[in-house]
Amino acid sequence: MLSARDRLCDNAIKYLVTLQSARQIQLGAAALVGGFEPRRLAAAEADRDFVLDWARGVDGLILDVGCGPGHWTKYLADDGLLVEGVDPAPEFISSALEQYPGLRFQVGEAAHLPVGDASLGGVLSWYSLIHVEPAQIGATLTDLARCVRADGGLALAFFEGPELTPFDHAVAPAYFWPIDLLATHVEQAGFVVTDTRTRSDPGARRHGAITARRISAGRDLAPPRRHID
Repeated sequence: MLSARDRLCDNAIKYLVTLQSARQIQLGAAALVGGFEPRRLAAAEADRDFVLDWARGVDGLILDVGCGPGHWTKYLADDGLLVEGVDPAPEFISSALEQYPGLRFQVGEAAHLPVGDASLGGVLSWYSLIHVEPAQIGATLTDLARCVRADGGLALAFFEGPELTPFDHAVAPAYFWPIDLLATHVEQAGFVVTDTRTRSDPGARRHGAITARRISAGRDLAPPRRHID
């Protein structure tokens, strides 16, 4: 069982990875990394299964966007998948490279990923867009779409709620997103949503997850999305 300090560290990492202020990211990450100890991925079993099942269906390189200290990247790599991590905080990237020297990590932001057009098989964005302001979510998702080849995949997780509302979340506001509204933004960016899921765990904010497939201009849309609650 994780200690209270480790749980706090895990939560704070989620909060920090997509802050809009680069300086806030660097200061917060520096404070966390100094006391960070490597351990297995601290995520719900349902989330680990969900992400792994999605990732095994991706053909090509997966980019873990907002990778933090690299736990999801390492988790997927251990399954034999081709995966790299990117994060806006240099301190997180330095820590990830030190802990997982056989993997590739680089500094970069979700809205301006340092990869070429259509160069990825898929993007994993697990709670890494929660601080993006609603006015900027379309542009951010569009850049993710830019990087994913046709038929490539997207998997993202977020805090789900009945209305689009901000709330205080560690060092920066985060947002509750209605799952249908965020799914609409995903599709407007150039994806077809294939699966939506919501879950309420005791003592935690409501969880939402979306998977989607990249489409090209002129192609038919996929069958209606599946939703699991």
